[in-house]
Amino acid sequence: MVDDLSTGDPERVPPAAALEVLDITDSDSVQRVLNAIRPAAIVHLAAQSSVVRSVTNPRRDCEANVLGTLNIVEAAKRHRAPVVFTSTGGALYGNDAPIPTHEDAAPAPISPYGASKWAAEAYVLTWSQAEGAPHAVCRLGNVYGPRQSPHGEAGVVAILSYHLWCGQRPTLFGFGQPTRDYVHVQDVARALCASIGTPGVFNIATGVKTDVMKVFQILQHAAGTTLDPILAPLRPRELEQSCMDPTRARRELGWQATIRLEDGLSSTYQALVDEFEAGTASAVV
Repeated sequence: MVDDLSTGDPERVPPAAALEVLDITDSDSVQRVLNAIRPAAIVHLAAQSSVVRSVTNPRRDCEANVLGTLNIVEAAKRHRAPVVFTSTGGALYGNDAPIPTHEDAAPAPISPYGASKWAAEAYVLTWSQAEGAPHAVCRLGNVYGPRQSPHGEAGVVAILSYHLWCGQRPTLFGFGQPTRDYVHVQDVARALCASIGTPGVFNIATGVKTDVMKVFQILQHAAGTTLDPILAPLRPRELEQSCMDPTRARRELGWQATIRLEDGLSSTYQALVDEFEAGTASAVV
């Protein structure tokens, strides 16, 4: 696997996997590594994924998400390797898309992050058509699950879980009202595997919209706490609503989400707490 470790942790890498530390904006390094590996397929998850950071530094967002993706599809061409590109759903479709949103809805991003993902998609699909390569674009809902980092602006489930574990009141932006389509990481992993070698654009989501307040309430029940959240306005360029139609993925990939939100959030909270406690114990030792 390839990672620049700007947010990743080398301890997360399975023993059977080799880690190459590099920035995908470095074309020569990407070519060198893929020439050595000679991949049968490439699942491209590397990205600058923070909406807030994309607003403050849109140039870096563009370099990572657009130039980095161009480097990947160019390197894949040499080995005739199909690419699965993980894009965004809500940030791409914008606030005015019909709910649930189908893949044919016109993109209308409201942040540099959404714009860069849209541009990256264009490169993947253009190279797919030009080379006859079965590249797939997977537009992900809000992915959550074990091992998600609570540090930073993204990953609301991990952030809320961390605050509840610490006994601290979390902040719900948008006054708890913004809706998202939450999909468990295990379901996403199955979708990415299913999409290898199948060209097209696919929403990887549940088709169910859930507001942030409900997510907080489910996690609070799992935590056994009674904290009142701090309610605040949305931050600049953040989305008000998102929910995607996964019908095409079900029809063409034979995939659908199987983990109910209540079950997924409860098990995720317990898994994250185990990690938080293990981290605390390690720090004490």
